Amino acid sequence: MLIIKSGYLVSVMELHGKVALVTGAVQGLGKGFSEILLQKGAKVALLDINESGGKDLKAAFDKEYGPDRTLFLPCTVESEEQLKDAFQKTVEAFGGLDIVCNNAGIIDETNWEKCVSINLNGVVRGTYLALQHMKKQNRGQGGVIVNIASMAGLGPLLTAPIYTATKHGVVGFSRAMADVSSLCDYGVRINVLCPAFVQTAILSSLSLEETAGQFAGLRGVAEKLLEQFGVLEVSEVAKNFLKLVTDESRNREALMVRKEGASYVTFRQVASQLPSILAPSL
Repeated sequence: MLIIKSGYLVSVMELHGKVALVTGAVQGLGKGFSEILLQKGAKVALLDINESGGKDLKAAFDKEYGPDRTLFLPCTVESEEQLKDAFQKTVEAFGGLDIVCNNAGIIDETNWEKCVSINLNGVVRGTYLALQHMKKQNRGQGGVIVNIASMAGLGPLLTAPIYTATKHGVVGFSRAMADVSSLCDYGVRINVLCPAFVQTAILSSLSLEETAGQFAGLRGVAEKLLEQFGVLEVSEVAKNFLKLVTDESRNREALMVRKEGASYVTFRQVASQLPSILAPSL
């Protein structure tokens, strides 16, 4: 579908009948992303480690959107085998795959290796599996991947250094893979969403001693940051997620979402010394 936006003709992905897969889908942002996709007519595979919550959410979605629009698959993004199986079951159930949202994430500065495993490694696994099913070279139909980072992926959140590192990794990995997709003509757009603080369960992890660990003493700093930036509602972030999904002119974008609005991030052009073939869109 073509629409006129800011004086330009823009191609917009029509979501009716499209197939989406969302990780960490049972609550918070994952639930919000899943619901807005359903509202626009997509079918959604809901992946989450929370089995009871997943069954309850599917039942609620079945009542609202019909029983054939969603599929709940218990899965941890830490397991290559479980994630691979979930992708395959999604394709078998819905007949394809068009949209993937790698959303699952935690804050845990105490068990920092688990934080890296879920937040960064899980995004890498999810992106690679999405490309296997979606890229044209594998007879896929193309599509879009949106990886969920954070404003902590654009600047340091000193109360959560490991979380910061993982989200910086998500931003860098997503931008690099978007260039790979363009250069190799995969037909898959890859973007990254970077919201500020959001009203979800993960927000409390900033100050809880069991998750903040040695940085729990900095809870006063976290409180000041919350006062400075405010707290977004899930629905505000979901609307901007939809922009990255539907606007087919957007690839390799990082969209920052704050209370005062959303804006695309402009990165310093540090790759100008590289041969242009290695960085075709920089």
